[in-house]
Amino acid sequence: MTTTKTEWETVVGLEVHCELRTATKLFCRCANRFGAEPNTLVCPVCLGLPGSLPVLNRQAVELAIRIGLALGCEVRPSVFHRKNYFYPDMPKDYQVSQYDEPINVSGHLELPDGSRVGIVRAHMEEDTGKITHVGGGGRIHESSHSLIDYNRAGVPLVEIVSEPDIRSAEQARAYVSELRAILVATGASDGKMEEGSLRVDANVSVRPVGSAELGTRCEIKNLNSLRSLGRAIEHEAERQAAVIEEGGTIRQETRHWDEAAGRTRSGRTKEQSEDYRYFPEPDLVPVAPDDDWLAAVAAGLPVLPAARRDRLAEAVGTAAGVGTAEVGLLVELGLDDLVVAAVAAGADGRIAVNRAANEIAAARAAGEANVELEPATFGRLVAMEADGRLTATQAKSVLAELLASGGDPEAIARAKGYEALSADALSGFVDQVITENPAEWEKMRAGDPKIAGFLIGRVMKLARGNADGAAVTEELRRRAAQT
Repeated sequence: MTTTKTEWETVVGLEVHCELRTATKLFCRCANRFGAEPNTLVCPVCLGLPGSLPVLNRQAVELAIRIGLALGCEVRPSVFHRKNYFYPDMPKDYQVSQYDEPINVSGHLELPDGSRVGIVRAHMEEDTGKITHVGGGGRIHESSHSLIDYNRAGVPLVEIVSEPDIRSAEQARAYVSELRAILVATGASDGKMEEGSLRVDANVSVRPVGSAELGTRCEIKNLNSLRSLGRAIEHEAERQAAVIEEGGTIRQETRHWDEAAGRTRSGRTKEQSEDYRYFPEPDLVPVAPDDDWLAAVAAGLPVLPAARRDRLAEAVGTAAGVGTAEVGLLVELGLDDLVVAAVAAGADGRIAVNRAANEIAAARAAGEANVELEPATFGRLVAMEADGRLTATQAKSVLAELLASGGDPEAIARAKGYEALSADALSGFVDQVITENPAEWEKMRAGDPKIAGFLIGRVMKLARGNADGAAVTEELRRRAAQT
């Protein structure tokens, strides 16, 4: 008797906690600022001291609406509840959150590959304080003592809960990356995962391929990088499949990701909603944005990343050979507006994409881009390269100076002594190189592909960098084919 090994499908739903980019906290005037001295941004309201009353931050509500509209959600009247639990990260022993009447419901997010992930809800709540367990592995039962910083307590959050539509670690990373781009584009968040502005909980389960029934899920808490998110999902899916294949069962629980060990560890049995004993927050009235406010927020939304990718792809066209990865990269780098405007002014799309994705992106990363490049200036430089007035090497040199100090591309090229190399001059340099390197030339004629680079380099040296590499290559190959 033979047995067939079960193939498992990974099922993932994500809960992304997004700190909103407000000046103050959700219910008080304490500053919402990362990196301050511990416990210096606190007041009776965010500490929940007796007699203090919360006042809802209008800017936070508007940013939550922005998120909802950007994700195609229905924005509706909502109510705040108290979520009761006992842990020292919230001094008042409850967290103000939205429970059964959240502000945003039933949206979706479309990934760059065209797949769609449903959004169950995107509700508002306040963040908790931050606890640091000192000693051991950073877990409370291994620590010698714990430090608590309440600066984060009361910072406004939107928790975005997806449907379990994600099927792989790679898709989960793509989802968070796209969601982060939207949150940054709308101005709702700075998206800094390294500072905790964006934190991800992953609900992971497995089921036999072909099954429609969901398996028991485990929640992996507080993943703060795309790398950790992907590794944690892959490990957890493998762990669950192994447990089931060995005859065990999966217990619904919260687990923690151990980055150093590359594995998840059991935390606590997963609570159900009734365990939190939600009840309406008596000090806050329901939130009911009127139609005029919703329309004003919608009118202020920027062009979102997916639409920007479509616009750039349409501008440069498939004929230019620009792939989806390059399009996505330029949008992520915020260089799509520059390329689209330059192409609209007549610039070559392929060259514009190359210079933006490589030289401009590199200069920005190195802190060498001191001048914001005007699309018209960029377009003129691209035209100089496209029509042969500058070689690619020369164009890169002129672009570097434009980014560092600004100026006029034609004037910079003249100052550098960049002059178009005539066909006769190029032919003469090729003649000289062939004459001076007969053995290498015979190898190229015989079909040795490695020797071409040597001969091209010799011609470029004679031309002092003024020859176009592609033109030199073409001339050498043309002659080799004829002789």
